[in-house]
Amino acid sequence: MQFRYAVEPGAAHRNAAANPLFELLTAVLEGGSIRRAAEGLGKSYRYVWGALRKWEKTLGQPLVIWAQGQRARPTQFAERLLWAEHRARSRMQPHLDALQSDLSEILAEVPHERNQMLSLRASHDMALPVLQRHLAESAGLRLQIDFQGSADALRSLNERKCLVAGFHVPCSNLATPIFSKALKPLLNAKHHTLIGCSVRSQGLMMRRELAARVRGLADVSRLNLRFVNRQAGSGTRMLIDSLLNRDAVSPDELIGYQAHYETSHVAVALCIASGVADVGVGVKAAALEFGLHFQPLVQESYFLACLTENLSRPAVGALRSVLASVSWAAILANLPGYQASPAAGSVLALDDALPWHARRAKRSKMLVT
Repeated sequence: MQFRYAVEPGAAHRNAAANPLFELLTAVLEGGSIRRAAEGLGKSYRYVWGALRKWEKTLGQPLVIWAQGQRARPTQFAERLLWAEHRARSRMQPHLDALQSDLSEILAEVPHERNQMLSLRASHDMALPVLQRHLAESAGLRLQIDFQGSADALRSLNERKCLVAGFHVPCSNLATPIFSKALKPLLNAKHHTLIGCSVRSQGLMMRRELAARVRGLADVSRLNLRFVNRQAGSGTRMLIDSLLNRDAVSPDELIGYQAHYETSHVAVALCIASGVADVGVGVKAAALEFGLHFQPLVQESYFLACLTENLSRPAVGALRSVLASVSWAAILANLPGYQASPAAGSVLALDDALPWHARRAKRSKMLVT
């Protein structure tokens, strides 16, 4: 295995880690025949057949089972290889996106356009890459995204490593006390302002045969299902721990809670679709992307935090205008489980947007350098 990337003219593509072998196997799996795979790839039957034979010789293993009049399908070896590649790529994709964004920014940078770049560190969200493309097309604003957990994103903001930080909290009282304990020390009403962004649905993702038996994390524990967790410090991990507290379920009762975690909604969904795990928590859009059943649990508000002193920057103003636009609301409505926040693009006071933030708590230090 050798990994490379290219610097080429033209629009950047998100599938930076695509590989002809796995594109070929995916086409066979989805098409069910060599002919349909060739049509899907825009290649000839002879080309696809020859490519399969070449890869089988290279790997020393058969890749496709087929017979006249029957659906062609990948061998067990090919399926395992395909799912392993999908899982690994889903884990790498946020880092590949960041690499692509960082290098593209340097290559395309023009001195007088520097104010048209906005750096964002944010909890993983499937709407943000869509927003990134829309900002570039509609406002000429380049959004540089680096995905990290909610708490780490806010720390980066306070250390001035980014201009805006994205995090999410449940719309209900489920947000306390775990969210309050983790996020309140990182937010200060004197220094921070929130910008309304979106509302999204989070819930349990599972294969469809489990839909009738699983309604919450208590069922996951009762049925001894394999659970795939999210990394510590992420907003979804805080949500999982809040749900466990609410339902009086111990983390030790979930198989995989300590041993198996992923860093994005897509990676969690892919683990379930490939059979590595049975259940996980994530956004509806990720579940539907992999044909999984989605059991909604909670609505969340996704906020963008900004140091108040930076609100007047042109890039922040352009971001707010696009978030408040009718065109962005329409785009977001087409992403399953998402809708624009009622306060999209609006400046929000911390204590108004986060009721738990206004409550009296022990004094704690917050780094704003």
